[in-house]
Parts: sequence; C-alpha cells; structure tokens
Amino acid sequence: MTGPRAALPPETEAVLRRLEYAVRNKLDGLLQGSYLGLVPGQGTEPAESRQYFPGDDVRRMDWPVTARTMTPHVRQTIADRELESWVVADLSPSLDFGTINLEKRDLVLAAATAVAHLTTKAGNRIGAIITTGEETYRVPAQSGTNHARYLLRRIAGTPRANRSGSTDLKEALELVRRPPRRRGMVVVISDFLAEAGWERPLRGLGDRHELLGIEIVDPREMDLPEAGLVTFVDPETGEQLEVQTSDARLRYRYATAAREQRDQIAAILRRAGADHLQLRTDSDWLSDIAKFVVTRRRGVAVRPPSRAGMVH
Repeated sequence: MTGPRAALPPETEAVLRRLEYAVRNKLDGLLQGSYLGLVPGQGTEPAESRQYFPGDDVRRMDWPVTARTMTPHVRQTIADRELESWVVADLSPSLDFGTINLEKRDLVLAAATAVAHLTTKAGNRIGAIITTGEETYRVPAQSGTNHARYLLRRIAGTPRANRSGSTDLKEALELVRRPPRRRGMVVVISDFLAEAGWERPLRGLGDRHELLGIEIVDPREMDLPEAGLVTFVDPETGEQLEVQTSDARLRYRYATAAREQRDQIAAILRRAGADHLQLRTDSDWLSDIAKFVVTRRRGVAVRPPSRAGMVH
C-alpha cells in the first residue's frame, strides 16, 4: 500500500498551514495542566474512583467501591506516556460532497489535523490508514511534529477516486485491528455511509483501544430543500434518481429515514464503546472539537444529540 508522494499544490500547502495555525491557536489553551491522554483519552493505568455519571463506560465500573458505598463508581485511569494512535481517514466518493462552507473531505483533513496536533503535543506516535474506496494507503506510526505534518500532507494529497465505488471501511478498520497492536487510541473519521460489515472490526478495536468516531455530515444529507424536480446522483454507485422535492410528504419521509440512519450509526458507535463527535459542513468545526476536548477532560463519555441523516 504505497501512498501519493507528489508535491502538493501551493494552495493546498497554504490550507495545511492555516489549519495547523487555527488548531494550535484554539486548542493549546485547553490542554494546560496535567497530562490526560490523547484528545484526551482515558488511558490504561489505574487511578482513583469517582461517582458514575450517565454515559460513562460501564466496563470501567469499580465494583468493590460500588458495593462498599452502595453508589455506582467508575475507575478512572491515567494515560500511558507513550501511546500509539491511529487515524482511519475515509476519503471515499461520498466524502466528495458539500453544500455549505466546504466539502466533507475537507472536514476529514481538519479533524485529522486536530488529532495529529493533540497527539504530537503529548509526544505520542501517530499513524494513518487512508481509504478512497479504490485504494488504501498506510502511513506507519511515528512520533514528532515533522512526521505529523507528513501524515497530513499524505491525507491532503490523496487523489480522489477515478470511478464510483463503495466505501471499504471494513478493510481499513481491519488493517488497524490486525495484527494486534499495543493498547492505544483509534480515531475513525468518516461519514459511516459504508456497506455493512464494518461494525464487527469496530467493536474489536473498541475492546482493545480507546475509540473515537468522528462523523462527517452535510445538512443536505439530513433534509431535502424544496427545489422542484432535482436529479440526485449517488457518488459511490453513479446511480441517478429524479426526485420531486416540492412534495412535502416525500421530504418528510426522507428526513425520517435519514434520522433513523443517523441514529443507527450512533448506536453502532455506542455498542463499540466509542466516543462520538459529529462535525458538520455548516458548523464551526473547530469550536465543536474544542467543546469535545473540554468535555472529555471532565471524564464523561461524549454522545451527540440525535439528528437526521442521509438516505444512502
């Protein structure tokens, strides 16, 4: 799995510099104090117990303290000093879409930039699996700012798929899962609009690693505009469908089905033990990431509110 190595266009290099500056400027002030892990992860070394809060991982229940106090407690953990973190970056055709401020694949790069910054700031190693539906590229895990920048350039320089093809998220997750790696953190950045089969390797990763699913969403995947007769094209299959968007009942059925799909994605991530961060092309993604970091520092598992999604 060799990756793209061509020099990036000057405008892409400029985008990477702006992203790095924005992330560093926004997030550095949130990470003062004791080291708590990646994004910051909960880690693996045992620490003190605290009272259970709804949303906490039940696998961290401290049963002796719970039995002694008759109040549910969870065991807190201290992050390892040298973690190996992996980013699974989905750049399949369904990410080549955006109707507001930017394309969904731009948000993949933005999220990866934030994760890389938080990882290298803590001195950890970071690697990546990049999938386009056609090709899969692997960037070995290493430490250091230069390596993180190289990884981001690989993501930014990954060519778009030349033909329509479904997302092979299952294969990308399996490449992280096997062979087994030492405990660390896995961040999956995708719209999760992939063929069935990726839930099992995701749960396998959640059993061993800290797991974060970053879901990329565009508002037009959640609600249809009233725009008359519109031809829609599935970016992964090329299938076309004419839809009369002036039909209020059709728009309602679309929104209902989309919401059910997004709820299903959230349920899959929850069953895998993953924290869940949703980034939207019509929102301030950097503020959303900052809020997520602050919430994680408080030791509470993050679950986004139920929202509508895309019929795919």
